[in-house]
Amino acid sequence: MDRTFLSGKIIGGRVTEPHSHPYMAYLQFQTTMGIRHCGGFLVREDFVLTAAHCWGRSINVTLGAHNIKEKERTQQIISERKAIPHPYFNSKLSNDIMLLQVRMTTSLKAKLTDEVNLIKLPSGDSQLTPGMVCTLEIQKDKECLNHFRKSFNSTIQICVGNPKEKNNSFLKDSGGPFVCNNVAQGIVSFGSESGTPPSVYTRISVFRLWIKKIMRSVKLQGQN
Repeated sequence: MDRTFLSGKIIGGRVTEPHSHPYMAYLQFQTTMGIRHCGGFLVREDFVLTAAHCWGRSINVTLGAHNIKEKERTQQIISERKAIPHPYFNSKLSNDIMLLQVRMTTSLKAKLTDEVNLIKLPSGDSQLTPGMVCTLEIQKDKECLNHFRKSFNSTIQICVGNPKEKNNSFLKDSGGPFVCNNVAQGIVSFGSESGTPPSVYTRISVFRLWIKKIMRSVKLQGQN
């Protein structure tokens, strides 16, 4: 089955309560194909985590939005200072993870509010098992191996979405989080062109040390 970037709705899903996911980020950026959009999520006041294939020029990050088409008082729009894709990201979408450092002047870092907040990242001993229900249901690895062949690697990716159900990540969800018990365990990476489950998510726990190394290298205070 063909792969496609999951780049804006949940198939069969419902509209969420306003600001029930305050860590969510909306990314807009320029590519050779024009303006593109992705999801992401706030992991520190100065860092958003997303997919590496969501890279482009002039990335703008919107936080605190419920309806991105409206100008809401809760929204914070912050420009990207530096995009840091994983060094081993490739055309097969392996290592599809990227940190965005947002600008760190006092007025241009995220201000934590009821509508804008952080989400936790997994610990090293996080266990994900087939049938576990999180944002969507985790599947056995063979489901994604059957759909995506050699494009799926269970060491660094998670197979998500019950083929018998309609709910699935689809267009414009790329870079958004896969959440279990209020912990971001995965990042939307790719799926089928039809949007039918399952889909492939980057397994965050594998990249935990890389994430920590990048964020530790940037002091939270005093950046210009």
